[in-house]
Amino acid sequence: MIIRWGVAVLAALSLVLGREASAQDRWVATWATAAQLPLLVEPRPLEDQTVRQIVRISRGGSELRVRLSNVLGKTRLKIDAASVGIRADGAALAPQSGRALLFNAATSITIPPGAVVVSDPVQLEVKDAQDLAISLYVKDAAAPTTRLSNAHQTSYLSATGDHSASESFEVASTFRSWYWLAGVDVRRAQGRAIVAFGDSITEGVGSATDQNARWPDVFAGRLIAAGDDHSIVNVGISGNRVINDEMGPNALSRLDRDLLTLSGADTVIFLEGINDIGYSGGRTGGGLPTTAFQGDVSAEEIITGYRQIASRAHDAGLRILMGTLLPFAGSTHDKPGAEAKRQAVNAFIRSSQDFDAVIDFEKALQDPAQPTQLLAAYDSGDHLHPNGAGYQAMAAAIDLQLLSGSAPAPAALGCARRAQGSPASR
Repeated sequence: MIIRWGVAVLAALSLVLGREASAQDRWVATWATAAQLPLLVEPRPLEDQTVRQIVRISRGGSELRVRLSNVLGKTRLKIDAASVGIRADGAALAPQSGRALLFNAATSITIPPGAVVVSDPVQLEVKDAQDLAISLYVKDAAAPTTRLSNAHQTSYLSATGDHSASESFEVASTFRSWYWLAGVDVRRAQGRAIVAFGDSITEGVGSATDQNARWPDVFAGRLIAAGDDHSIVNVGISGNRVINDEMGPNALSRLDRDLLTLSGADTVIFLEGINDIGYSGGRTGGGLPTTAFQGDVSAEEIITGYRQIASRAHDAGLRILMGTLLPFAGSTHDKPGAEAKRQAVNAFIRSSQDFDAVIDFEKALQDPAQPTQLLAAYDSGDHLHPNGAGYQAMAAAIDLQLLSGSAPAPAALGCARRAQGSPASR
């Protein structure tokens, strides 16, 4: 009891000192993920086990906090112990880097259904583009219903017991999802965050597992190299749609938790709508269950969704950079009438005054000889998702000047600045 009390006092003292030392700084999201229900089958519950999950932050700092989520859970979720540390290799931590995560100075927390919680600040020096390992121990059976199924990152599950404080442990199994994670914030001077909001093309389908080769990852490298103070976080969900649920809550319904409440965000790069078009009238292929809504979705409906999203982003003081939809000829999305919808949606994106700028991802990745399809060098093979080279091309198509509020050079990298300027100038 005395030891536990002492730990709590030290934690509280560290919290106060950390706040005083960083009073001039602000919390900024440096990593985040979106939540979706499990695909196809319910996952096996974890019981008396530790899950260690690897996340690569975009920007570092000397103080961080972790957000945990039970937003899609139907019952209370108890996390009995949690920790964060710098990943060395596999499931192992760098020596002496592990830190217990406390919640109001307590070592455990129970998260109600639909809720997100944030840990107490942790003093830990982390670098830009560094891998962190977040460990969660659950004693009683808990099904990971709040998760991102396609994380493109290996996570590690222990045998029985609490291994959250261990620098290494025997790995019982691995998987490629993130369970119960919402994000990591760092305290930075004048830091700002970009939110990459989208579907599987933002999530990273077609990129190599454990390589952090999604387009937001590549763009993070550009930001760091340029000395830009933005972090970037990825809240893409495979199959996501603007106005109808598909393997995850629709974009309009998840704006608050996946965009508007993220710490320090000032910009969103929005790329979605291709699934609204491709799933109109039902699925073809893919091996996944059919959706609840199988009706035809018009270009006008998608555009209405875009305008609502832009309005809400601007109301929150965010700059919105809108991405044009990539070509998909030859893919499962290539149905009668689909290409006409894509062209209509892209024409609206390029001409509308609802957005602060346009990032022409279509132009950057299309085959000049056959503009309705991806360039072969950028095609993952399904004619819908880019490969690693394609994601690099997407990251290169974003003009960094769009993030500063200043006008870019004419036609720079296919980006067009909107006449009304950035939110800060309105």
